[in-house]
Amino acid sequence: QVQLVESGGGLVQAGGSLRLSCAASGRSYSSNVMGWFRQAPGKEREFVAAINWLGGTTYADSVKGRFTASRDNAKNTGYLQMNSLKPEDTAAYYCAAYYGGSYISSRTQSYEFWGQGTQVTVSS
Repeated sequence: QVQLVESGGGLVQAGGSLRLSCAASGRSYSSNVMGWFRQAPGKEREFVAAINWLGGTTYADSVKGRFTASRDNAKNTGYLQMNSLKPEDTAAYYCAAYYGGSYISSRTQSYEFWGQGTQVTVSS
């Protein structure tokens, strides 16, 4: 059993920053790939970023240079630092994880455990 609990969402003005956290329990976070996805109303869930336990990362083109995924394996926690936020970043953000490999997937189908989501709203 793996549980992911997200926190850190909120309201921020354009150009501001937020940091999301995703705490994993039930299995060592260090053995997983942690992904971040977002979904705005009326849109499909889209890949944002991911990081494996070795620190390798992948980012969607829309957030490259602005968002940074990181992790603290000792705390079984992943982070998504979001800088230079734009109104189009407004969405519910979800962390997700899968186990059994180090390949970093951007596909939702690859992720077997999901957090509850946290809302990020960027005002103009």
